[in-house]
Amino acid sequence: MDKVRVDKWLWAARFYKTRSLATDDIQKGRIQVNGVLAKPARDVRAGDSIELRQRAGTRSLVVRAVSDQRGSAAIAQQLYEETADSVQQRLLAAEQRRMGTEPALSLQNGRPSKHDRRAIDDAWGDRWSAAID
Repeated sequence: MDKVRVDKWLWAARFYKTRSLATDDIQKGRIQVNGVLAKPARDVRAGDSIELRQRAGTRSLVVRAVSDQRGSAAIAQQLYEETADSVQQRLLAAEQRRMGTEPALSLQNGRPSKHDRRAIDDAWGDRWSAAID
């Protein structure tokens, strides 16, 4: 086997729990194969590059082997190689999340009272969005 559908490969490489989740993300335009937006039936071969937008960031992968069967995590990691730049960006994003402030620490007195809530609503006025247009 020298080629396999991209949705099957993403599932076999354990980036998605099910093929339908992989297909959904492909249809949303979150997967690029060789710099082109992919469709679920797009074939991938060894040597292709895949750009994968998931959760907190983008991962750049190079396909090392193809498989249409989901195996153990150790086998799945042999199907691809993540680029050094992608690994560095992922580690940097993880460090920024770790060093970020906890939103709950900015609360001084817990939940806003009825008086505080009305003051917040008055500050927004007639706007329904945070954008200033």
